[in-house]
Amino acid sequence: MIASSTQSHLHLLICDKKNDADAHLQAVVDDLRREGFNVTGEQVWSPCEHRTIIAVQQAQGCGLVIKQHRPDNPLLKTFLPSEDWKLLRHCPCPVLIVKSATSWLGGSILAAIDAGNEDISHRLLHAGIVGHGYDIARMTGGTLHLMSAYPCPQQMAGDPVYQVKESIRSMYVEHCKALQAEFNIEDVRLHIEEGPAESLIPAIARRLEVALCVIGSVGRSGLSGALIGNTAETVLDSLDCDVLVLKPEDVLTHLEELEAPVVNVALSQAIHSWPYSHSPAAQESPSTQAGCEIPAPRVAAASVRSPEL
Repeated sequence: MIASSTQSHLHLLICDKKNDADAHLQAVVDDLRREGFNVTGEQVWSPCEHRTIIAVQQAQGCGLVIKQHRPDNPLLKTFLPSEDWKLLRHCPCPVLIVKSATSWLGGSILAAIDAGNEDISHRLLHAGIVGHGYDIARMTGGTLHLMSAYPCPQQMAGDPVYQVKESIRSMYVEHCKALQAEFNIEDVRLHIEEGPAESLIPAIARRLEVALCVIGSVGRSGLSGALIGNTAETVLDSLDCDVLVLKPEDVLTHLEELEAPVVNVALSQAIHSWPYSHSPAAQESPSTQAGCEIPAPRVAAASVRSPEL
């Protein structure tokens, strides 16, 4: 669906060192070509699965990685981060983790942000998250929901102005108003609730029966990353739906061009990164934006094991 809607080149990847899947891969490529897709494929393996995927993503110049999720070994996961976690942490482009066979068509799309952070980098990331959700909902005939979790007063700083629960919630709602206006999100589809994001995001996703959840991730490395991880990685384990993960780097490429505080116009200009133009007002063809010829984007779809042969 994504490759078709964005007129992207699709590159199929099988990461498997045990089985020769060339025949099956070629059959899939041939079928997709008969359906009109521009598609290539390869079977590759290097010592680390996530490094294999990233190496191919870099070689092919792909703007999106789509990866099949597989359950992790619970015992190993206690001590070592999963390959999905490593991919989210190190991949330099957006990653879509496919966890469900549920169709996106006509479904609910959930964009989850941290409305309590209002610095310029977070505002651009929020706009990218909601913008991707908006365009996917438009593409699939679905419904976009926006959510943010806010901390209970005991988790806030000692300033007494933050000790009233409703005041905290009102602040988060206020921070979401610009995004609501930009992407036509009605109040009934805005969900601001108290609690930790890693618990609320899966709970709201289940309540709304969403087909896709769009979240942001700030990758960590070193000891803190190994011991703690981050919200996106924790949420990934709890969600039953597909998960699209963006990083600040995906929307910060325009920061050097911004000399003034961000306003809606600047946000609209800043978040037109591939694969979607993230504004209802932006309806330009992807190949003719700004009057320039832009190469067709590329999507990498990774399967971590070959099919039964």
